[in-house]
Amino acid sequence: MTAVTVETGPRLHVGFRNLALGGERLYGAVGIAIDRPRLRVSARPAAGATADPLGVCAALGIDGVATAIERPLPMHVGLGSGTQTALALATAASHAAGAPVDARAVAPQLGRGGRSGIGVAAFEAGGFIIDAGQPTDAFTATVPPSGSWEVPAVAHRATLPATWRFVLVRPTVRPGRSGADEETAMRAVVEAADAAPAAAIDAVIDEQLLPAVDAGDLHSFGAALAAIDRHNGRWYTDAQGGTHRGVLDGLIDALAAAPGCVGTGQSSWGPTIYGVTDQTAAPAVAAAAEAALADCDLAGTVTVAAPREAGARCVADAARAERV
Repeated sequence: MTAVTVETGPRLHVGFRNLALGGERLYGAVGIAIDRPRLRVSARPAAGATADPLGVCAALGIDGVATAIERPLPMHVGLGSGTQTALALATAASHAAGAPVDARAVAPQLGRGGRSGIGVAAFEAGGFIIDAGQPTDAFTATVPPSGSWEVPAVAHRATLPATWRFVLVRPTVRPGRSGADEETAMRAVVEAADAAPAAAIDAVIDEQLLPAVDAGDLHSFGAALAAIDRHNGRWYTDAQGGTHRGVLDGLIDALAAAPGCVGTGQSSWGPTIYGVTDQTAAPAVAAAAEAALADCDLAGTVTVAAPREAGARCVADAARAERV
């Protein structure tokens, strides 16, 4: 047994391809792994009662290991922090115990990856990701038990240009939906969803987004993300009070108007929003985001992130393998 550290970053959740029950497949998430902010967790051999944040070791039956979240990601803000943290802890603990697990295989046991496979795929290998969704006939009106699903497969993964940037704006407002609240809201959204946005999103993905990724066309990429964001928002109008959470509209409008910003969106349930730009324009777009927070009388954090084109980093450190 040895001490292990795992580091990774969050993901942006752009939206789903389909939330209507009339199609053959449901969900089909679109997302992007990014490099900031950073998560770091650790695990080391331990005797007796041990620290087990999120109950990951208990869920996986890992004994004799203590885990710790050394540098947390902000939780419930639309960055997929729960999935990244759970998978990082599982990876660290299992490596420290000498029996490494596969993140994709154990994600369902940890209650992760049921609807969207973006978080798991981002943890595995980073990149721009579209997943294959789930069969529509697998949808249930009640929450299925953890471990009863498979994580959606990766349908498309690509490397984005290293010069592209995402300006993240995280206002200090009520957190996004999570847990039972999110499950209830999502089921209501799906049961009420119509098919029209799905057709529009498919067209954007096939005719704009994927060609822009292949060509390295930042402007078309940003415009496609903004279009997917708007179409997705039509499904969530009742659940969040509009295409975006109401408190975010002014920030999104200001960010979209910033010179050098070529696309905007709300990541998952928010409150994090993002602007698409490049490394040259990123400082000016970030400054515009700071000004928008002030104009909206909101506190918050602005972060410039790059695409993350690798999965989580797991490092063993025998020198840290001290028993407690």
